[in-house]
Amino acid sequence: MTTVKGFDKPIYVTRPVFPTLDEVTAKLREIWDSQWLTNNGPQHQALEQELTRFLKVPYLSLFNNGTIALMVACQSLRLSGDVITTPFTFAATPHVLSWNNIRPIFCDIDPVTMNIDAGRIESMITPQTTAILAVHVFGIPCDVATIQSVADKYGLRVVYDAAHAFGVEIAGRGIGTFGDISMMSFHATKLYHTLEGGALMHGDKNLKARIDLLKNFGIKNEEEVVMPGINGKMNEVQAAVGRIMLGYVEAEREKRRQLGAVYDEELADVPGITLMPKAAADVKLNHQYYVIRVDEAAFGRSRDYVYDEFKKYNVFARKYFHPLCSEFTCYRQLPSARAGELPVAEKTGREVLSMPMYGGLSADDVRKICGILKSFRR
Repeated sequence: MTTVKGFDKPIYVTRPVFPTLDEVTAKLREIWDSQWLTNNGPQHQALEQELTRFLKVPYLSLFNNGTIALMVACQSLRLSGDVITTPFTFAATPHVLSWNNIRPIFCDIDPVTMNIDAGRIESMITPQTTAILAVHVFGIPCDVATIQSVADKYGLRVVYDAAHAFGVEIAGRGIGTFGDISMMSFHATKLYHTLEGGALMHGDKNLKARIDLLKNFGIKNEEEVVMPGINGKMNEVQAAVGRIMLGYVEAEREKRRQLGAVYDEELADVPGITLMPKAAADVKLNHQYYVIRVDEAAFGRSRDYVYDEFKKYNVFARKYFHPLCSEFTCYRQLPSARAGELPVAEKTGREVLSMPMYGGLSADDVRKICGILKSFRR
């Protein structure tokens, strides 16, 4: 029997894409020459225009991070009462609702895409419901047509957490053009980053004006503060790095696409392993993540066993998303979070494992990771 060896150095679930120091230094010189560090400086203005074109959206507002951006999205739409969302997401998604005094209502997820189950949303609507906050989990688009149809029928707002979906398109249309507002995260771990940052995308010029006031304390001019805002501004260094990183997106996307194809090939016939879900033919993906699910009965080992055992081989996968947001102490008292209310999400949360995925990996690295995984099976 062949002994499977681990890696000499840690293989993490992801690594940031770094620009060259020369590129960063050149941009820093521009900032130093301008003597402008924050408050809608030239780098900020340029990046906002460049991202608007790249992401194919009518309007875009930059933020210091995605969480603040999503908080402002709720404020800008004046959401209140209850908002239907998914339990299978990063903690920030329901947290922005709580910070806006909104009650999250957790809806179960689709067993294939792991996105909110659009077919279940209508049954959860009450007179207190004001919006749907859906997440394009792992960059796979939600059922945007069904979600919009339900929202239109009941007069609800639609907000998308598109933190995972930079550069994703449906039939040539930017993912940020769906719903009332979409948020993107530009955190360092993402396909595209500004060190840390985020943006809101939408199609309403007046809404952009309101968002831009809200992210800058509600300050209209030197003598007028017209609404209670927050400090959500992206600074010039973040924006400058973001301008550089736009030049890296397509090469990194292609590297990850190729690595995903290796995962597909190596794991296609492994009993008990469900591969990363496929998107519709008209969807352009960003390949930011590669996620598997481990069926303990068929694989012979649990997801937790695989996660722990991988570490012995210097492979550090992540249990995205476990525990579910509905299982957090701050939410589990909600009726929609009770045990048994979210059976698909609960099952998925026990099975899901985000595998190492970044352009710095080689195809041989991925084959080795898959070989280690297959060696766990019994």
